[in-house]
Amino acid sequence: MNDCIFFGLNKYPILIKNERKIIKKPIQFKFENENENEIKQIKQISSSNFSAIFLFENGKAIEYLNENDSKQNPSKIQIEENIQKVTVCDQNEAILTIEGNVFAKGEYINSKNLKEFINISSLIEDTNDRIIQDIVSGSRSIYLLTSNQNAYGIGDNYNDQLGFDSETFGTEKPILMMKNVFKIFSGISSKSVFLLNSNQELFVCGYNKYGQLGLGESRKEEETIDKLTKIQNIPKGKIIDIQSGEYHSIMLIENENQNPKRKLYSCGNYRWNGLGKKKHTYEFTEIKSSLFENDDNILDFSVGYAHTLILTKKEKLIGFGYNYFSELGNEDTGEEDIPIQIELPKLRFNENISNYHISCGNNRSFLYYSSSFSNLEEDLIKLFRRKEFCDISFKTENGEIIEAHKLILKYRLNQYQNQIEKLQEIISKKSIKESNQIFEMIYSNRIINPKLYSEIKEIINSNEKIEETMKRIYLNENENENENEKDFIIERKEKKYKFPKLILIMRSELYRGMFLSVTEDKSNKVTDYSELSNKSFQILEYWIYSNQIKNGIEITQEIIDELQIGIDYFQLNQTNPNLFDLLINKFNN
Repeated sequence: MNDCIFFGLNKYPILIKNERKIIKKPIQFKFENENENEIKQIKQISSSNFSAIFLFENGKAIEYLNENDSKQNPSKIQIEENIQKVTVCDQNEAILTIEGNVFAKGEYINSKNLKEFINISSLIEDTNDRIIQDIVSGSRSIYLLTSNQNAYGIGDNYNDQLGFDSETFGTEKPILMMKNVFKIFSGISSKSVFLLNSNQELFVCGYNKYGQLGLGESRKEEETIDKLTKIQNIPKGKIIDIQSGEYHSIMLIENENQNPKRKLYSCGNYRWNGLGKKKHTYEFTEIKSSLFENDDNILDFSVGYAHTLILTKKEKLIGFGYNYFSELGNEDTGEEDIPIQIELPKLRFNENISNYHISCGNNRSFLYYSSSFSNLEEDLIKLFRRKEFCDISFKTENGEIIEAHKLILKYRLNQYQNQIEKLQEIISKKSIKESNQIFEMIYSNRIINPKLYSEIKEIINSNEKIEETMKRIYLNENENENENEKDFIIERKEKKYKFPKLILIMRSELYRGMFLSVTEDKSNKVTDYSELSNKSFQILEYWIYSNQIKNGIEITQEIIDELQIGIDYFQLNQTNPNLFDLLINKFNN
């Protein structure tokens, strides 16, 4: 059963049959019976002016289009590969598959047939850069982040949002915008883009008429920025997300030393009051409200054309900005220049509030339940597409080389060395595409391709989750045999703990940023971290490997207090299940 509520414009397209054009209060969203076989748990929703796509846990997606209004039925998106992310904007739609391919359609994507999805990742000139890790939409542009951490743009460039002279109005071929990119940010109504590198430096280009790029008052007169430009003054802390509307941009910052840890900042023009405050701001400045209490925290936020929604840890849905179509769930249509709390129907908050997500269309809003989270196996897939730690190569039938991580294969393959040879024999008879599928099945323990899986199932240790294999190999058995694979030392007090860098990358945002940084020294450096007791560090070590709390250790208030420091330090607070919550439950029981 899906928990999904909807409010705002129910037109262009019609999303719920037999309902008003404008839904003024949040109501339960119901899918059409014609597609009930495709309706699984929601993974993601993306919506714009004239379309909406619902992605489900089974890797399938359906779309509502304005042209289907007469039938009022969604249609299944016919992509053979499993879909892992969708994104729509005013003129384009894009789909990212598990294999790292991106299919897109729309203006400046495929001018010969605006309704046909084409593989735009295959159009990247550098063939080594065609596996895509993430996709983001601007108003009429699509941005691709490759597995090599390079950012590409395709689509409209009228406002210089692709980072080159606006005399060229667009491109139907992805162009390289910047290398060494950690994350891309934009918005469904945005004519600009933000690129974050691994050193937390933020670069922008595009539409700046209202100061929404955060470059400061001295540059507010520049209507467009045609080259990527570094923002000099950004709030202190880790940038979690940035989303832009037509007139403004919102930034979510996390800082372990402040309370609450997460705060929102905005910049741009307060027209339609999308800033959450009553004045223009040309640099990112904090949004303050009595609704953001000291013991509260922001879980998620989303930006539409000129409205913003926020979900807090204390089960509050908060909104501000444009409300002419009740996109703030308020019957008094108009504008809300300061944050207001939105009254919600009964939901499954008791399951886990962090499993709810917000998605704003241009003039509509969704709040939906999705238990999707980045687990270890999904991180392994992402890691497979990175080359920094690859140390074993395989040849395909055409002599192409596909690289992998020997350590991860050791986790996944039965009896390891003998199976490496069998795997090479199988790969030598496969195309590069089939070989990628095989490795992704090995890494993720999912049957991505049943036919290929039948050929390799005997060599895969498919009965154990990778956490169980990691725990067994590294914590319980053959400690000396695996010592050489532990290539990073964490030192605390008088004891040294050795970890494989790969495991720290998979588990910790701190070490992911450290090891994958383009400038950071990647040697076997020692981290001096002595605040935790031996017992607390053992719990933390076991969790990093297994995603479980070690049995036989009594949980005390002192340990909980210490581990809160450790969780924050390692930046493990994004994991699911949440370690701190489990510790509290174990302590209370």
